[in-house]
Amino acid sequence: MHRLSLNTHQKMEMLDITQMVRQVVAQEGIQEGIAVIYSPHTTAAITVNENWDADVVHDVLLFLRQTIPTRYPGFRHQEGNSDSHIMVNLMGSSATVIIEHGALMLGQWQGIFFCEFDGPRERQFWVQLVGQ
Repeated sequence: MHRLSLNTHQKMEMLDITQMVRQVVAQEGIQEGIAVIYSPHTTAAITVNENWDADVVHDVLLFLRQTIPTRYPGFRHQEGNSDSHIMVNLMGSSATVIIEHGALMLGQWQGIFFCEFDGPRERQFWVQLVGQ
């Protein structure tokens, strides 16, 4: 397993980590298998989405901000970041990507994103490769 680190700079952002995952696959020499990319944080998610047009990331974050309020009557979590926890539940803490001929099998416009919902922070994500 590979533990990779990154720094986030905003309360909410999506960072393209595709190249970092590709480097792990190349380093390990996996030709056929899967890569599991996992966030060990309760307020940060992993997802696959379009990485060609930055407006997609903008629109996803805008929708999440407008749909899930920071403060909501009845929220009881003392840290005040219940919204971040809810966003992770919606987005998911991991993604699995097929590896074929030593390459991540992503669609033409797809990338792997680390989604920060309670930053800025120093974060980790883990990559586990299964295959040969």
